[in-house]
Amino acid sequence: MGTPRYKRIILKLSGEALAGKQGYGIDHDIVKAIASEVKEVKEENVEVGIVVGGGNIWRGVAGSSKGMDRATADYMGMLATVINALALQDALEKQNVDTRVLTAIEMKEVAEPYIRRRAIRHLEKGRVVIFAGGTGNPYFSTDTTAALRAAEIEAEVILMAKKDVDGVYDSDPRVNPEARMFTKLEYLDVLNKGLAVMDSTATSLCMENKIPIIVFNVNERGNILRTVMGDKIGTIVGRENNG
Repeated sequence: MGTPRYKRIILKLSGEALAGKQGYGIDHDIVKAIASEVKEVKEENVEVGIVVGGGNIWRGVAGSSKGMDRATADYMGMLATVINALALQDALEKQNVDTRVLTAIEMKEVAEPYIRRRAIRHLEKGRVVIFAGGTGNPYFSTDTTAALRAAEIEAEVILMAKKDVDGVYDSDPRVNPEARMFTKLEYLDVLNKGLAVMDSTATSLCMENKIPIIVFNVNERGNILRTVMGDKIGTIVGRENNG
């Protein structure tokens, strides 16, 4: 396979990616398959941090649109990410991958509190670190969490694992068969064109810290490892610092 292009990564998984075809809840076969791919990456001595969303269980924005207090709805979404993180931890440890869940909202009975230096130490010891609970604050998405954690742990790249989407398109390929996929974009392209990569707060944070983002299809087996190894898959946003 050669030498990995990246030594420390953030893998961003949406809650929807864990739901599979059912569209809600947790598809254990999907979680097991993702865990298997993460194990392959770990076997290349790559340090892996994972940020997981909670949209398969609860979406704060959807709750607030129904009249719920936005902060309350967002906190519920943060708890949903913890459920997903524990499911992913279980799947990884069943495949003998040492894993730690760190939460931005303290809940010592089920996970460790997020402390930056502790997270880095776990990574250095070869453990997969799953960052749950979002940023710990309402009004911020798990995309922003991925950008923030990547900056804090000095990850070299964010891998945006999308469900059934090969990269970033100029329009929705499910609606427009003529939609064109970009292979490379600058951060300002994403912001100015309103492209569906990540929200503007997260994109701006990546731009300020020069963290490249690679958007790819997580449902195609082996894509996580191929991306880490430097294969040209999906869409890259920004410029890689090591190439």
